[in-house]
Amino acid sequence: MAGKIAFDHCVVHVSDFTRSNAFYAAVLGAEVVPVGAGFAYRFGDRQLNLHGPGVDPVPVARLPVAPGNSDLCFRWNGPISEAAAHLAAHGITPELGPVPRFGALGRGTSLYFRDPDGSLLEFISYDDAPGEQP
Repeated sequence: MAGKIAFDHCVVHVSDFTRSNAFYAAVLGAEVVPVGAGFAYRFGDRQLNLHGPGVDPVPVARLPVAPGNSDLCFRWNGPISEAAAHLAAHGITPELGPVPRFGALGRGTSLYFRDPDGSLLEFISYDDAPGEQP
């Protein structure tokens, strides 16, 4: 099945589209896409669908995603020090990091922070990771 399956999208909850749209566009570089009563956030060919005001995920979702209940990692292409400076420029203080982590490409260095609804977000950089890359 290798090559037949690729990650397409996942879902997070936002409680205020205006606030979250601004955050995800500015801090994460998302393209904000109107979808029905709500929005989605695109990152190239990957997407975050949103549960939020006016969006009814039933019958597909048994339980809607709860605010602050997600944990997402985004790849930072460059040194983690640049990610820290980027967060600082947006007034965001990381909750943890830089710390060594293991991601989809092997060893990396990560910073953890929160979105406006409290979901845990992570920037991982493979540029300055300790040890050999895969």
